[in-house]
Amino acid sequence: MAKKFKNKDLAARLGVSGTLVSLVLNNKADLHGIRKETQEKVLALARQMGFFNPPDVKGAVFPVEEKPGVIGMIVPSLSDPFVLGITPFLQKAFMSIGVGFSIVTRDTDDQRFDRMISAFRKFFSGLILVGQAADESTIRTLRATDYPFIVLEKAFKTGRFNTINTDTGAGAQSVAEHVKKLGYKNVVLVTDRESAHNDVQIINELIDALEKTAKINRPEVVEIEKSFLENHTDFDEIEKYLRPPYRTDIFIVLHSGIVYPLMSLLRRKKLRIPQDIALISIEEGIGFDLVFTPVTCLRKPLAAISTKAANMVWSEVKNAGKSKFKRQVSLAPELVIRNSCGTITSQ
Repeated sequence: MAKKFKNKDLAARLGVSGTLVSLVLNNKADLHGIRKETQEKVLALARQMGFFNPPDVKGAVFPVEEKPGVIGMIVPSLSDPFVLGITPFLQKAFMSIGVGFSIVTRDTDDQRFDRMISAFRKFFSGLILVGQAADESTIRTLRATDYPFIVLEKAFKTGRFNTINTDTGAGAQSVAEHVKKLGYKNVVLVTDRESAHNDVQIINELIDALEKTAKINRPEVVEIEKSFLENHTDFDEIEKYLRPPYRTDIFIVLHSGIVYPLMSLLRRKKLRIPQDIALISIEEGIGFDLVFTPVTCLRKPLAAISTKAANMVWSEVKNAGKSKFKRQVSLAPELVIRNSCGTITSQ
């Protein structure tokens, strides 16, 4: 009787992960972006080792990993700018270590989500929770069951689990320094009413940095209605900042989805960007470098976040969620200077 080889035997010979071998042998390699030459090496050695059942046996079954080698990323929305931006980087990072990657959306108002976590174990070795998808209840459930997980882009005071966040304080400081350099004094921070309760930290950081660095009296904060974003109506909250006594020098916009409606409103009011009013976005948005007036923004270090996230969550998986030391990583964003803030710089 021929010796029965396991995935780990083949993986050890090739110097790759058992998960990569499993994906190739189960015809899932293309779905996870595994290179053709790597697939061919796995299959060639598998045949050499007698790994397959004889080809004339119908219904031949390849051995598979008992534990799935796939990481699930739980996100609040597929249209979230951070999710859109980081997904290709995460796919590349997981591909490099031979681990699968999939995305699941959750409704933050759905109280049934925590009960689904036990079902996730059948599909995912570990989880990445993003932003508002990471609530206290879900984290308690994950920690209680030693389910490997990390959190991205949501700050917690506790250090009892792994987190990776953009350093919003550093971003606020770089914006304040640039505002000071340009000489602006009348600053308005713009968010939307729906997101305002999640923006308290970055608003406070911006106000503190602008007051201390740019010597600006407390900036105004305006919360616009959802109808402004969807239908470009209900301008009242913004319009009063376009005329005396406010006469805004610069809008600092907290969410990329606000930028285009705001630019459209300013055009209709015959106000030029940046000659009449300047603009900086705290989030990078799609096409910011392509519009008629390219938009200055903070760019999150997505490649670095992805690499750290992939290694961190896979380390948790290998330790069955029981790693003794948890890490809280914070990475500074880059201020990408374009024409909208009044500085003519190509980027």
